[in-house]
Amino acid sequence: MTNLNLGRGIAVFMTAAVLSTGAVYAAGMGDHAHGNEASTDTGMMSGDGHHGAMMSGDGHHGAMTAGSPGDAANASRTIDVVMYDNYYEPESISVKAGETVRFTIRNEGTLVHEFNVGTAAMHASHKDEMMMMMQHGVLGASTIDMDAAKAMQASMGHGMHDEPNSVLLEPGKTGEVIWTFPEDAQIALEFACNVPGHYEAGMQGNFNLNN
Repeated sequence: MTNLNLGRGIAVFMTAAVLSTGAVYAAGMGDHAHGNEASTDTGMMSGDGHHGAMMSGDGHHGAMTAGSPGDAANASRTIDVVMYDNYYEPESISVKAGETVRFTIRNEGTLVHEFNVGTAAMHASHKDEMMMMMQHGVLGASTIDMDAAKAMQASMGHGMHDEPNSVLLEPGKTGEVIWTFPEDAQIALEFACNVPGHYEAGMQGNFNLNN
């Protein structure tokens, strides 16, 4: 088995295991966990108007350490990023300190994937929220349940995946992140997928931050 297929196999196995655990958890929580019965409308409108994306908005998880939300008018360039099972193309990205970049993200995998800009500590913190989203029925292996996301947001204050440094996409969907990188080139930044099991399967890359 190739490394890529092995990575995908690990991610699928871990996702299935978490989904199974989440189903037991949700059954115990009943309506509090899921709200109404799941809808067949499994996407959310992203910032660029594509259905099936959950787009960011308010900067949780210490995003200011990693930079700040950018303005498209100030973007120096656009970088296309493609997400597969379970890796990115490109595998690493070079940016300038203080640069504003528009990232266009496309999910060509068969699973839900995330593009998230942050430090290793930010990704570790974000994993807990992503796990809860899976346990509450928001995240399926290849779908995003918008009704479950709204119910989770209403009951717990999060669930809509509304950070400006991140986009979460169903297979075949596209989105974008516009981000201004920090002036301090010594900050170590990664882009990663924090869907349970995906980061561990190797779905992360490094930003090379230059002066």
